[in-house]
Amino acid sequence: MDFHSCLYDIAEELGSEDLAALKFLCLDYIPHKKQETIKDALVLFQRLQEKGMLEDGNLSFLKELLFLISRWDLLINSLNCTREEMVRELQVLGKAQVSAYRVTLFKLSEEVSESELRSFKFLLNNEIPRCKLEDDLSLLEIFIEMEKRIMLAENNLEILKSICGQVNRSLLWKIEDYERSSTERRMSLEGREELPVSDLDEMCLNMQEICDSPREQEPRISDKVYQMKNKPRGYCLIINNNDFSKAREDIPHLRNMKDRKGTDCDKEALSETFKELHFEIVSYDDCPANEIHEILGAYQSINHKDKDCFICCILSHGDKGIIYGTDGKEASIYDLTSYFTGSKCPSLAGKPKIFFIQACQGNNFQKGVPDESGLEQQHSTLEVDSSSHKNYIPDEADFLLGMATVKNCVSYRDPVNGTWYIQSLCQSLRERCPQGDDILSILTGVNYDVSNKDDRRNKGKQMPQPTFTLRKKLFFPLN
Repeated sequence: MDFHSCLYDIAEELGSEDLAALKFLCLDYIPHKKQETIKDALVLFQRLQEKGMLEDGNLSFLKELLFLISRWDLLINSLNCTREEMVRELQVLGKAQVSAYRVTLFKLSEEVSESELRSFKFLLNNEIPRCKLEDDLSLLEIFIEMEKRIMLAENNLEILKSICGQVNRSLLWKIEDYERSSTERRMSLEGREELPVSDLDEMCLNMQEICDSPREQEPRISDKVYQMKNKPRGYCLIINNNDFSKAREDIPHLRNMKDRKGTDCDKEALSETFKELHFEIVSYDDCPANEIHEILGAYQSINHKDKDCFICCILSHGDKGIIYGTDGKEASIYDLTSYFTGSKCPSLAGKPKIFFIQACQGNNFQKGVPDESGLEQQHSTLEVDSSSHKNYIPDEADFLLGMATVKNCVSYRDPVNGTWYIQSLCQSLRERCPQGDDILSILTGVNYDVSNKDDRRNKGKQMPQPTFTLRKKLFFPLN
């Protein structure tokens, strides 16, 4: 498509919110004063052309902008670029043209609720004139007002951190994450600049060799990211235990073990989520302990050569270090994960092996600690998934275990809507995988989400616990 026709078509698809986001992300190139006359995307594109940021044959900055505001439809259909390509591009040190500082502010603005936005305005009343804090003022516009008053800058985040700490601590954590990663990036760049000229020349030659080599050699570029290109990516096993009548009949001390109402909601959510992520779903219902071992043993023997990953989700009752089969017999989590070590399952060696376990790990109720930063969700009709080993996963690379709860504590299940952990996990995967987030970042978000929920009856909390020996970043691209 002709360059100007392409820009025109993209501009026609961008709404007022898209334009406001693009203008904010361009502030390092087009100052706010010069943005005041920009009322549509075409004018913004013209300003970027004047700055040399947008040219026929060089659309990298526009691609980055569309990626950041999540307009992947335009990225794919108008610019013939996928989200995965942009994720890989922006992981290269120094490739991003929008500053990490501005991207962080933009992401914060997307996560703030209406009530939190009102809190922002209230806390800034003494710093910014009330007439400037209009009712319809967005958080991006508030950031701009703060920058004008030298209250906010790349090296001046203290006021913003103070406000976020009062409004929503998860926002504060994101700023602190940015500060840590910013320090790491600066050290990496400084280290690169200190290389002798001869070393720099050698690096350039190596990069040229990579660029000139056939596509089959591309994995050299992504040594720090697990490959995820086969379809299907791999198997996703779901072991879904609901009916524990046999356990109640045969084992006296388990006579109070209830059926796991609501678990089918978890099974459905997991199936839909991982199917969208290109996994082959295989589910088993109401498995006794020996059958769980047999199933995993069978998949240990399968050749996973043309697969990138293996996932196993177990939904059951449990206790410290174990999950229960429907017959009430125990299966060690460590033994179950050990089926897939490199020596026992060579075709998965070097590939990620992921286990999600929805089960209690004891009978204790984890007590809540008052958090003055916000209200907690209330639940009153909840059930728990319960009635050791030192480690749950083998001491070798490429394992990830997502536990619904920490050791010795219960996990919660809504008989109608499913468990806190699995429902949050699936929702987070659906929302954040398209944004290019890696699995550990997603699980951190799940921790935050679940820890904010509240068992009103027992005044209990739940804290999931990921354990991993991953060596690389793990992404689940949609394409």
